[in-house]
Amino acid sequence: MAPEPLEVAIYDNHCHLEFVFDEELGAMPWQENLDISESVGIKGVVQVGVTLESSKWCAELATKDKRVLAAVALHPNEAPLYETRAQLDAAIAEIAELAKQPRVRAIGETGLDFFRTEGQASIELQRHSFEEHIRIAKENDIALMIHDRDAHDAVVETLLRVGPPKKVVFHCYSGDTDLAQICNDNGWYMSFAGNITIKRNQHLRESLAMARKDLILIETDAPFLAPEPFRGRPNAPYLVPITARFMAEVRGQQLNELCTQLAANTEAVYGSWNEGF
Repeated sequence: MAPEPLEVAIYDNHCHLEFVFDEELGAMPWQENLDISESVGIKGVVQVGVTLESSKWCAELATKDKRVLAAVALHPNEAPLYETRAQLDAAIAEIAELAKQPRVRAIGETGLDFFRTEGQASIELQRHSFEEHIRIAKENDIALMIHDRDAHDAVVETLLRVGPPKKVVFHCYSGDTDLAQICNDNGWYMSFAGNITIKRNQHLRESLAMARKDLILIETDAPFLAPEPFRGRPNAPYLVPITARFMAEVRGQQLNELCTQLAANTEAVYGSWNEGF
């Protein structure tokens, strides 16, 4: 069941609509998903690629519906799956071509993931892929959407060493207050998902509480990370209002005030959803 609608509409700045389904209805077509989401105050989404093929699908979907913008990239865990660096570079070159499309507004999700990646050779491919994606984001002057799992220090070191693009988003923010302070200092965005509602994740709530108001974003990472009380079921953009209400409580803000800020921040990162359509 969809939650109570928001009075001030906002965006889901990271989702994977191709994977979303409803526990009772089964597979949910992307258009139906967006329709339900719009009815509860989600006026747009950023559809995010994780492979070359899914990135192509994201870029195409963004041309079909003005409620969708695209992000394209090879996920950090995808990079080591290429047998050679030459094959990886060929795929990255195709990502670079997709990045030129007007409704592709971010390079992501890219970054580092030391949770699943093992072996120095695989880690080196992942690092190379991340740095190449940073380059593509800077060349196209679009946002960099970071996947960071068990790799906070390495991600920050890489960004500072090679130079970040103007807009950096830590997707599904997972750090503590130390990383939040680094983001505050560097003007990097922190995007919070439904896992902030889980009791054990006090570090996320503390980070949200201290985050600069102009650096806060909201997402689902659908179909993952559904907020309480829907934890364990597939997530979807129409559940964003639950996370938004929780975030307002954590920050001690009026909901409409927070939503106004979230909408403004999201548009500052990705631009207008109407542009280029």
